[in-house]
Amino acid sequence: MSYSVGQVAGFAGVTVRTLHHYDDIGLLVPGGRSHAGHRRYDEADLDRLQQILFYRELGFPLEEVAALLDDPAADPRAHLRRQHELLTARIERLQKMAAAVEHAMEARKMGINLTPEERFEVFGDKDPGRYAEEAEQRWGGTEAYAESQRRAARYTKEDWKRLQAEVDDWSERYAALVAAGERPAGEAAMDLAEEHRRHITAWYYDCPHEMHVCLGEMYVSDERFKAFYDAMRPGLAEHLREAILANAARHTG
Repeated sequence: MSYSVGQVAGFAGVTVRTLHHYDDIGLLVPGGRSHAGHRRYDEADLDRLQQILFYRELGFPLEEVAALLDDPAADPRAHLRRQHELLTARIERLQKMAAAVEHAMEARKMGINLTPEERFEVFGDKDPGRYAEEAEQRWGGTEAYAESQRRAARYTKEDWKRLQAEVDDWSERYAALVAAGERPAGEAAMDLAEEHRRHITAWYYDCPHEMHVCLGEMYVSDERFKAFYDAMRPGLAEHLREAILANAARHTG
């Protein structure tokens, strides 16, 4: 059974002009001709075309494709192994590219204009975009969210390093406070709660005490936020909520 140049072009998703070119340079010479002299392609030609298109997809120039396919010592199974190796390598590269794009998308959601390498340098294995989508769904229409996005978009890598250093320092001191058995309503705990509120105001959006109290409730009611704070020290999320309440009371009472 044989096929016309138009049929083959349709099967393969290439142009008739491309097939004519492959014939002209000897890369894919059709196995037969019609009585009128028109090109006719058989099954072997289709197999060769598939090989050509595969190597072209991987970026091989036509002269290298011809050399690969016309090597008299070539084993068809060796071709398949080579193709499998090339495909596997390409899949790995594409997966890495996809991961980088996903990181970039998350960074844009958070307004964090850093490369994946810079994000890792600043945040390590912590993902600042972990709750980005939920934050947008919860507060996307609020002025606080818009202000947070505006500020974050202006921050440089050095800004994010300073911000993260503040977070790490606060986390260590609050964890030590909980470990020492300090009461949430004690001066030390309330002072750290106030520092937590001021950090939000300085880096993200204006956070009055009433809003801070709402955040404190979320740190306990939302299992993911609770896990984040409790990872610093078991029980820290509830301790912080109580300290935030006490701190708000002393400033607004």
